[in-house]
Amino acid sequence: MAESVELPSRLAILPFRNKVLLPGAIIRIRCTSPNSVKLVEQELWQREEKGLIGILPVRDAAAEETASVGPMLSHGVGNDSADRSSKIQVGNSDNLKLDGKNQQEVIRWHNRGVAARALHLSRGVEKPSGRVTYIVVLEGLCRFSVLELSKRGMYHTARISSLEMTKAEMEQVEQDPDFISLSRQFKATALELISVLEQKQKTSGRTKVLLETVPVHKLADIFVASFEMNFEEQLSMLDSVDLKVRLSKATELVDRHLQSIRVAEKISQKVEGQLSKSQKEFLLRQQMRAIKEELGDNDDDEDDVAALERKMQSAGMPSNIWKHAQRELRRLKKMQPQQPGYNSSRVYLELLADLPWQKASEENDLDLKAAKERLDSDHYGLIKVKQRIIEYLAVRKLKPDARGPVLCFVGPPGVGKTSLASSIAAALGRKFVRISLGGVKDEADIRGHRRTYIGSMPGRLIDGLKRVGVCNPVMLLDEIDKTGSDVRGDPASALLEVLDPEQNKTFNDHYLNVPFDLSKVIFVATANRAAPIPPPLLDRMEVIELPGYTPEEKLRIAMRHLIPRVLDQHGLSSEFLQIPEDMVKLVIQRYTREAGVRNLERNLAALARAAAVRVAEQEQAVPLSKDMHRLASPLLENRLADGAEVEMEVIPMNDNNHELSPFRVASPLVVDEAMLEKVLGPPRFDDKEAAERVANPGISVGLVWTTFGGEVQFVEATAMVGKGELHLTGQLGDVIKESAQIALTWVRARATDLKLAAQEINLLEGRDIHIHFPAGAVPKDGPSAGVTLVTALVSLFSQRKVRADTAMTGEMTLRGLVLPVGGIKDKILAAHRYGIRRVILPERNLKDLVEVPAAVLGTLEILLAKRMEDVLEQAFEGGCPWRQQAKL
Repeated sequence: MAESVELPSRLAILPFRNKVLLPGAIIRIRCTSPNSVKLVEQELWQREEKGLIGILPVRDAAAEETASVGPMLSHGVGNDSADRSSKIQVGNSDNLKLDGKNQQEVIRWHNRGVAARALHLSRGVEKPSGRVTYIVVLEGLCRFSVLELSKRGMYHTARISSLEMTKAEMEQVEQDPDFISLSRQFKATALELISVLEQKQKTSGRTKVLLETVPVHKLADIFVASFEMNFEEQLSMLDSVDLKVRLSKATELVDRHLQSIRVAEKISQKVEGQLSKSQKEFLLRQQMRAIKEELGDNDDDEDDVAALERKMQSAGMPSNIWKHAQRELRRLKKMQPQQPGYNSSRVYLELLADLPWQKASEENDLDLKAAKERLDSDHYGLIKVKQRIIEYLAVRKLKPDARGPVLCFVGPPGVGKTSLASSIAAALGRKFVRISLGGVKDEADIRGHRRTYIGSMPGRLIDGLKRVGVCNPVMLLDEIDKTGSDVRGDPASALLEVLDPEQNKTFNDHYLNVPFDLSKVIFVATANRAAPIPPPLLDRMEVIELPGYTPEEKLRIAMRHLIPRVLDQHGLSSEFLQIPEDMVKLVIQRYTREAGVRNLERNLAALARAAAVRVAEQEQAVPLSKDMHRLASPLLENRLADGAEVEMEVIPMNDNNHELSPFRVASPLVVDEAMLEKVLGPPRFDDKEAAERVANPGISVGLVWTTFGGEVQFVEATAMVGKGELHLTGQLGDVIKESAQIALTWVRARATDLKLAAQEINLLEGRDIHIHFPAGAVPKDGPSAGVTLVTALVSLFSQRKVRADTAMTGEMTLRGLVLPVGGIKDKILAAHRYGIRRVILPERNLKDLVEVPAAVLGTLEILLAKRMEDVLEQAFEGGCPWRQQAKL
């Protein structure tokens, strides 16, 4: 508010373009031009007290219809026109001309201005060019009239005359009836404007205090200064020295501003009335919900957001996560269901509410004896594996919070890896959830997608925990060796955090964006091979190998588990189908040679389907006996009347003599050898295969390991007229190709000792060697075919047949030393399935025979070899040809 100040007779003048400062108003300007900066530094900045300054409105010369020509003078302009040069005409009632060098210009000043007081000064950072900026906050004090304009250095000064009324003059005017009427009219209009603004902008009542405390002639300037007016209206208000004229103009401007606000409100209400259909429906639903609440009839229409909030409160979230959820919930409440992010926020909160933050399944008192019986009933054989599981459970019993290792069952398909994990969950009394990782290449499948993406979702682990509903399940990471990596990340690397007990306490799913404790989860992994698993991930797991089953174990598994399950799946029982043990043995020997039992179960299912067809064709309707006890139910009496056909088995109470079955067959169907060939087709395998394929020289029998267990691999070699080249076929890898080169080199180097060629004669003179690994459609690689290749080449060059009952495995060096290989148990089991009787192994693999079942070892002759000569001695009938000829 302006106060009465004694003005000096001369003021420094600041030109102010297209803006008028009125007494009582406060304005903030930025001075950047040299003239303005110089004025501030000399008149205001250097003084200890805040000085006075004059404000004169100026006009652009280009806006004038007539402009005098004079010297050019550039002035900086404050506020929104800062840092711009203006061409203005200097003059009062007459034009004032100033000298210039290059061109002339006339600047026009207004003859009235406002004395201002600097309330605040601040100096900006000096630019590299040397320019300085000042920010000045000015308060208008009173009007003055310019008597004389002069220039002081780079800025102007003026001799002024104050236009304010004296106290006596003011008292006289206040007694004027016209002035009193104008004052009342102005205050009424201003009060009405204040009321409208308070309703619209929720302002406080401090503005009303001004109407009661500030004099009317000052109040008019203060009110009008807050409105948007054009430059001409501002000049008109500045020139209104007479109080009556000033009040009249102020009342007019306030009333016009009030009318503009009312018009704007009317337009706004009209626009708001034109709501879209969805908005109208939303408002109507809100009203309907309020009406139902008043009537007490809102049970079937519960507020979804309120229900979600109650669900979140009962979820048991940690305090830090609950705060995060509350922020998200408050954001959801402010949104309308039609907004794009509403559904994503709601789904996110529902996930937080559904996750088992503290809900855990209570473990039963762990009974190791019962757990062992459960494992024995669910799985036949696997003695070592079940013993390791019992040890794991014993540690869990002694220390429930122990951080046990992550068990990883490695073995071919169909050997019971997944069912073992299920048995662990049953023994612990925990829920079981399976996470399939086969073919997963996106890291987001483990860590989840970030919520910024469209269609984002949590990772498979968090989703599995949501489905199972507890925080301590047994989680199976199935096919962990079949994860891949591409541009979307490496899932195996993401599993490092999951399987590390030191890190999974604060597992951070990208979708959740809050830590989740996975330390209570018992992780079990399965894989067909350990080689594809990255070493850092493999280091976090304890590998337990599950080799294939022996024929005897398959027989016991089929009789105990497979046949009852197959009969139950096909709606049969032993009264309809019987499969003797001899027939199961034939199925195992002639139709399956896998490590697991899945193909065996498929063949048994084929027999069950054939029996189901026979039983269905012989369906007989069985009528009820006339003397049968009749039930009291009228419905049953109607349906089971005399002569009616029975659709289900009905056993009346107190009458055990009438047992009915919907189907009757003359006798159960017993599977025989003829039925096997009719249903399953001709035998696929027989014990004569090895003898038939090794009927000619140049063929040897090897043992290899695959993802499906051990396999028997035949190696064929033949010679033809050529240039001494070696040809290899059968989709071979680099390792096995190098083994063939080494084998041929060793045979050529020992050709004379082996009596395969005379001394100093090239073994390959005039002929090529072709080595083939059937079947050609199966890729093959690995370092275990060296001894098999040498045996086939020696058989070819010596024209002696290899023993058909002998198989071998092992790698050799260029000097003939036999090296150990892996997968011994699987390879011996494969030889046993093929009917092989003799197996040649590297001597250093003797320790691996401990894992082979004793029943299998009892049917095989295990021959150990240290050098390649030992292999050749055992592979041929009657010993190695060169030893026989050399009589050694």
